[in-house]
Amino acid sequence: MPRIAGNDVPDRKKILYALQYIHGIGPKFAADILAEAQIDPNMRANELTEQQIAQINQIIDSNYLVEGALRRQVGQNVQRLRDIRCYRGERHRRGLPVRGQRTRCNARTRKGKKKTVAGKKGVKG
Repeated sequence: MPRIAGNDVPDRKKILYALQYIHGIGPKFAADILAEAQIDPNMRANELTEQQIAQINQIIDSNYLVEGALRRQVGQNVQRLRDIRCYRGERHRRGLPVRGQRTRCNARTRKGKKKTVAGKKGVKG
């Protein structure tokens, strides 16, 4: 497995898709990196020479925020929202959806497993 930007990327996949295993690099950035390095996107990751790997690493290091640094920056952004106690920060704090989704019947991913609330049983009037 070639080590690109400090990560092991799958070596049997085409380099265009192998680069996307790095946190912070998606389809567009992967294509941009390969275009700048003048590497064929259909090449397999294990077919790259050491010089090509070094060139990709140099491009990623100089132009892109990836892996640990990106995770740290996102965490700091969320922490800033929490600290200034804005609406989005409060939603993060409570573990609710941040971007305006409804929570009455969905949002299970953010809210977690259902917590059943005991209601009134058989109220007769």
